[in-house]
Amino acid sequence: MTDTLRPLPSPTAAPPVALAVPGSPQKLKRSIGVVGGTLLTLSCVTPASTLFVVVPDLFSSLGTATALTIAIGSLLCVGVAFCYSELGTLIPSAGGEYAMVSTMAGRLAGWLVFVLSLLVVMIVPPVIAMGTADYLAPVVHLDPSYAGAGVMICATLAGLLDLRANAWITGIFLVLEVVAAGVVAVLGFAHAERGPGSLTDLSVAGSGPGGVDAVTAMLIVSGLAIALFVTQGFSTAVYLSEELENPRRNVARTVLATLAISTVIILVPVIAITMGAESLTALTEGDISAMVAAWSNSAVGTFVSLCVALAIINAGIVMVIQNSRVLFASARDKAWPTPVNKALSKLGASGAPWIATLLVGVPGALLCFVNLDTLYGVTGVSVTGMYLLVAVAALLARRGSHGHAAAWRMPLWPAVPVVLIAVLAYVLSRQETEYLVWTGGIVLAATLYWALYLRPRRDTRWLVSVPEDGQGTH
Repeated sequence: MTDTLRPLPSPTAAPPVALAVPGSPQKLKRSIGVVGGTLLTLSCVTPASTLFVVVPDLFSSLGTATALTIAIGSLLCVGVAFCYSELGTLIPSAGGEYAMVSTMAGRLAGWLVFVLSLLVVMIVPPVIAMGTADYLAPVVHLDPSYAGAGVMICATLAGLLDLRANAWITGIFLVLEVVAAGVVAVLGFAHAERGPGSLTDLSVAGSGPGGVDAVTAMLIVSGLAIALFVTQGFSTAVYLSEELENPRRNVARTVLATLAISTVIILVPVIAITMGAESLTALTEGDISAMVAAWSNSAVGTFVSLCVALAIINAGIVMVIQNSRVLFASARDKAWPTPVNKALSKLGASGAPWIATLLVGVPGALLCFVNLDTLYGVTGVSVTGMYLLVAVAALLARRGSHGHAAAWRMPLWPAVPVVLIAVLAYVLSRQETEYLVWTGGIVLAATLYWALYLRPRRDTRWLVSVPEDGQGTH
């Protein structure tokens, strides 16, 4: 590449700068293992809140094809997870995607991935948080925007706590959301109105003959952007790689285990709902709470709704934790003017980057007042573009010294990243023009920032580094 990075330190070399040296980059503490990392990562996927908040949108456009679309998206995510696992063990940095792509494909590519990931991490929490009002309705009626903003503020306060404490908090909430998803699955299968053949019937309520419209292959391809977003949170393991013990081993384990578990937690209830919905119209409306109440009684419906509300709060906490680490890492790598870098890299008494945490949570609360369809569309485009660039980096991950470095290696390389690049580029081309324009405009502005500010200061700005495995251990 023409715009090179600082070379990676060799595994046997001493850290170039000690923690005690004034002005050295601050490093996060390695304090969690596979179990804690998996709990945090699963909570960021937030299976139940994704099931109850995001999936209904898919039901409205894809009807009985929703389960098939999510299954295809999950299959694509296996290849994406392979890329994340290999790159995450080669580049164990809180910068996540941008550190991996910068190292493998150059600093401009890494900067664009950072911008796309920043879009995702800023938009996804409020998208999920705004679903809280619907599931608190059995107890109290709230405006979705204000309820979402409240969840974001609470998540921000929790994000200022110690990471180990948050692992336990989110673990408890995760149990509740898995129970809610399980209840929905059991009730749906127990009240099945149609057989497994309905999963390939590919129809949605509409204006066609008999009030039914066929779901075309192009609609499924278009829906894949949101389907990829459904299990997107498995990448959190990479963001936490600086705080995972033994990242060379545990990053891959956490990524792959999280994807497998979250796919089951989401896909099984979706199949059950598809088979158990009273009618195609009810399925297309996507009111899962009403279906649960019809299958059981109001008490069970209330229990499930409250579990989902807790799951959404849980997701907000973990996403704020993840996203603050992205800003922290960008400041440590000097992506911004000096005063901004100093502010974002400050760590509080708990070890959390507190200013970065506030800058994630407060704007997230404000985004709860933006049109939800726009947020969905931009997120889908951003996730697809980000995965595309990660696949390109994975294709380049075995060049030169990287090919001999200690890391988890994906099977079927280079076929996996090559196929992913082709499929994701096609999915991206099928997205709505409005969302492509919004995302493209932001990427263009980021490219100008790179050309006018970062690149002329290449020796002092955007210096992506990767901490030693042993840094921050205890």
